[in-house]
Amino acid sequence: MKVMHFVSHYKQYPPGTSHLYAYFESRGGKYPNCVFFGLQYVLKRWLVGPVLTEAMIVEAADVYKLHFGQTIFNEDGWRYILETYKGHIPLRIKAVPEGSIIPVKNVMFSVESTDPKVPWLVTYFEVLI
Repeated sequence: MKVMHFVSHYKQYPPGTSHLYAYFESRGGKYPNCVFFGLQYVLKRWLVGPVLTEAMIVEAADVYKLHFGQTIFNEDGWRYILETYKGHIPLRIKAVPEGSIIPVKNVMFSVESTDPKVPWLVTYFEVLI
């Protein structure tokens, strides 16, 4: 687990936050363009169908408590998703077509939550994607 800070993001948003929007872009570098590819694999591997289970929630709560030394995992939020969406993840992901050659400093994909009760979900999957 390389990235752990996102687990506490839900506690850092102002009260009443109901929508988050995140995006991915190439900020630039040696080349003026980049080829966008790989998103289809990630989506099909991690986000198609019911992908959340009670066992996963319990395991995550245990791992994060061990790592942080305190209860910081949003167990209630994840249970809400499990119960409300039957393990499906309520996100909207938009992207340019795979294989596109995109000039740097342009959005390649965006992520947003479709449920105002779980806007923090965006930052979990922004990291994965």
